[in-house]
Parts: sequence; C-alpha cells; structure tokens
Amino acid sequence: MATRKTPASAKNPNLHFVTGSDEAEVRIKAKGLVAELAPTDAGEFGLEIIEAPADTVDCSVDMVESTLQAVLTLPFFGGGKLVWMKGVTFLKDSVQGRSEAVQESLEKLLKVLEEGLPQGITLLISAPEPDKRKSFYKSLCSLATTTLCDKPDFGFNGTEEDLIDWVVRRCRERGVKIEPQAAVVLTTRVGANTGQLDAELAKLVTSAGASTTIPESLVRDLVPFTRAGGIFDLSDAINKRNLPLCLDTLAQLRRQGENTIGILLAAIVPTVRNLLLAKDLMERHRLKPPSQANYFTSELNRLRPEEIAHLPRKKDGGINSYSIGLAAMNSGLFDRDHLVSAFLACRDANQKLLSGQASDETLLTQLLVRIVAKNPSNSIVGQKSIPAR
Repeated sequence: MATRKTPASAKNPNLHFVTGSDEAEVRIKAKGLVAELAPTDAGEFGLEIIEAPADTVDCSVDMVESTLQAVLTLPFFGGGKLVWMKGVTFLKDSVQGRSEAVQESLEKLLKVLEEGLPQGITLLISAPEPDKRKSFYKSLCSLATTTLCDKPDFGFNGTEEDLIDWVVRRCRERGVKIEPQAAVVLTTRVGANTGQLDAELAKLVTSAGASTTIPESLVRDLVPFTRAGGIFDLSDAINKRNLPLCLDTLAQLRRQGENTIGILLAAIVPTVRNLLLAKDLMERHRLKPPSQANYFTSELNRLRPEEIAHLPRKKDGGINSYSIGLAAMNSGLFDRDHLVSAFLACRDANQKLLSGQASDETLLTQLLVRIVAKNPSNSIVGQKSIPAR
C-alpha cells in the first residue's frame, strides 16, 4: 500500500483530500486527520460530518449541497469547525459520477473552494477509488493537501508473498503478530481485497487481544470459508499429511457444490505434482527444507536454468516458486516412491471419473487416503465416502 502526500506549496492549508484505490486505508487516514484537525475546544460543535449513501443521483447532489451549506455556515460559538465530507462514492466512474446534475453540483463546490474557505472552516473530503481522469479530481488535488492511499500491486505481476507481506505489516501496525501459516490462510481465503482483509484483521485482533500473536486456528475459525480458500485448505492438508483435515475440507467443498473433477485438478493433482517436483529437486541437489515457503526462491535461483525449466509457471512466465516452496517445507513427510505412486493414482482417478466407473465421492475419498495415510492399504478398508449435501 502506497500512502503519500502532495507538496504543500500553493495549497489551501484548511482543505484536505484523502483518496486512493485502497478503501480501507482511505478510511483509516481520514479518521486520523479528523482527530488531528477537529478543534478540541469546540466539543461536538467543532465537527460536522456529511455522510450519505449516495447510491442515487439525488443523494449525491444532496450530499454536495449539504457540504456547501456546512462550509458556508460559521460555528455557533465562534472558534473553528471541521466539516468532513465522508466516504464520497460519486467521484468513481459510475452512473452517479457521470451525471450532469452531480457534475454541476461539484462545479459549485469547486468554485467556493477556489475562492477560499471562510475563516475558521476546515474541509476534509475522503473519497475511495476515484476516477482520476475527472476534472474535479484534478482540480481538488491541486487545491488541497492530498493524501493518496493506493493499493499495492496485486495484479498480473503480484505474488502470494506480496500479499502475505502486506498482511504481516498491517498486523505490526496494529501492535500484534500473526503466525506465518495464519497469514497464508487469511490471504488465501480473502484474496487481494485489502478492505476485506482489513475488516477480517480487525475481527481477529479483537478476538486474539492486543499485543499477542494471531494463530492459524483462529483464522480458520473466524474467517469465512470460500471456494478458493477451500482449495488451498485441501492442498495445505495434503502437504501436511493431515488426513482428518483433508476429509473435513473435502466434505465442505462438496457441500458447497464443488465439481469433483474440479477438486481433483485444482487442488489434489497440483499439490501431489509440486510435492514430487520438490522432493526430486531436494534429493538430486541436496537442498534443505525451507523454514518458510518464500525462502526456497533463493535455492531455486542457485540452480542452472535447465534444472528448473520443468517447474510450473505463473501467468507472467516466472516460476511459481511459492507453491514449490510450500511443498519443499513438507517434503520430509513423504518418500519419493510414494509420491510417484500417488501421482499415478491421480491419473487413474481422473480416468475413472471421466468414464463414470465409480462414485465421485468414493473415488476422491480413497485417493486422499492413498496419498495422505501412512498405511493406505489398511486405511482404505472401512473408509466411508464423503457425501455431497
């Protein structure tokens, strides 16, 4: 997350604009400015908040008009007053933002701002995810002390490590720590939505308590189970050779209506493949298991290009070193021959699913037992399938 302020030269010192693509950070920075700018001697009369859903053109116009009235109304008991135009949504590229009525109202507000605010009046405008092409946005940035809060780049070139590092930093800012695996589970379940991540972190911090460490178990209990999170949880359970967690996660995915072939190809096959690839590399090159997945990147970089040419790739063409690192962390739980057998079992299971030779639930259950159980030949006996509910 990038937070920066524009130069203060030629700016109205009583006009502040907090904006950017990171909605959570915009909200946090705006609240901090309110605490800093609101007159301490005016009590509740020193702060006037203009807030509206602004989900229609009329609501958006009313919000601008209310802000104008508040700015032009002097404090009742003298002194100063802070007007906070909170959470403006019609600066986005939306129906409300493109409305001529809204544009006319914004032009009226801009004219007042260009002429200068009345003495003792301070205006704070917070607006997440603005359309930076709009003339009002550009004019406001030139007039106000502007704080930009943009999301980190989790797009095409973003990596899992970037998102996990962001979560660890936010926990540090809140005065707590988070277990490495807890950060992985959290980012996998929520994704790159920093606003949702911040909301989940607030919930976790409240539950864990201040000046403590957020454990993985708490994240699994409190953060909602999603499709992407379920795929990761199943992969993680296979990596850790945790059969009960494998079967529980499979049951959850089936209850959510996930396709059996999809579970096999999205979670089971890639995990077994990565375990086999990591095991092979570590045995041939005598590599040690990393303490964290991202540490394995440096080990891979030391190898010749032809030694790692077969490894799975990300969308940008780079090696998916994080997933290989996760497998390398747990490679000691499996021997190479077992992983070869498990990979061939995945192939056979895929063929049986496509030909309809057996029940989907039974096939996946038996496959997971064969991959994860320490004594699969005995464990399969009497093993019940996971029904879809």
